[in-house]
Amino acid sequence: MNEQRNRTTRQNSAVTVIGLGPMGQAMTRTLLAAGHPVTVWNRTAGRADGVVTDGATLAATPSEAVEASDLMLLSLTNYQAMYDVLDSATESLAGRTLINLSSDTPDTTREAATWAAGHDATFLTGGVMVPAPMVGTEAAYVYYSGPEDAMQSHLSTLTLLGAPKHLGEDPGLAQMMYQAQLTLFLTTLSGLMHATAMLGTAGMKAREALPELLSFADSIGDILRAGEENPGAALDAGEHPGNLSTVTMMGATSDHIVETSTSLGLDLALPLAVQAHYRRAIEDGHGGDNWTRIIDGIRGPR
Repeated sequence: MNEQRNRTTRQNSAVTVIGLGPMGQAMTRTLLAAGHPVTVWNRTAGRADGVVTDGATLAATPSEAVEASDLMLLSLTNYQAMYDVLDSATESLAGRTLINLSSDTPDTTREAATWAAGHDATFLTGGVMVPAPMVGTEAAYVYYSGPEDAMQSHLSTLTLLGAPKHLGEDPGLAQMMYQAQLTLFLTTLSGLMHATAMLGTAGMKAREALPELLSFADSIGDILRAGEENPGAALDAGEHPGNLSTVTMMGATSDHIVETSTSLGLDLALPLAVQAHYRRAIEDGHGGDNWTRIIDGIRGPR
């Protein structure tokens, strides 16, 4: 009976959410739906109206928001916004767990962990890897780094937002993974728009082009997995066997993309950047290696 009561208490523990953009609102509603008392604060108080209607409590000040819960979730524009909000509430931070889900650089994240420790707060970095409408769904997952025991102590609450994935004790790791994933995401989006613009010059409407392009984008993972039983293993070993596709072959394709884009009057920033990766690898004498050899140039001089 006591165990059941303790479990219920943990599952329904109070949570504070600071920052009520689409992500903060989605997290608040997910926690409310699971029975958690949620206190919120936002610099523009009107943004809290919807979640307050749904049952959240609006704090009058950041200090009041911090003092309402042992667990705080921050969803802000960047880490500077955390300082702007919490500098007036630092005396209330001691003994609390602060999870910053905002985007910034890994170094900035590490500095924030030191700042939080200086105020006797436990700090976790988080990166939500789905858009706001998917928070709380089976597809949602969140990367964390920092003290693993801090994540474990709030695991039932954090799991409501998305499957928690702890990367390590370094507070910069989750931010690094977040930025790495978004590097892939943003360059893919740019590639999709470039390809759509290219087809548009031939009279193809976006509603015709995008289904074909997205179908191909969906297959890229399968194509890469088919080429290597354990993706990344050859890279870790410094091996780039050119038995399937070589730097020279892929470089020629990048040349054709630049030439086509030039003839169509399209912006060349993206295709020239890709072409430069292959040209550097060829100049370094790796034309016969697998296309993965371009990682050497991306890593820069060592």
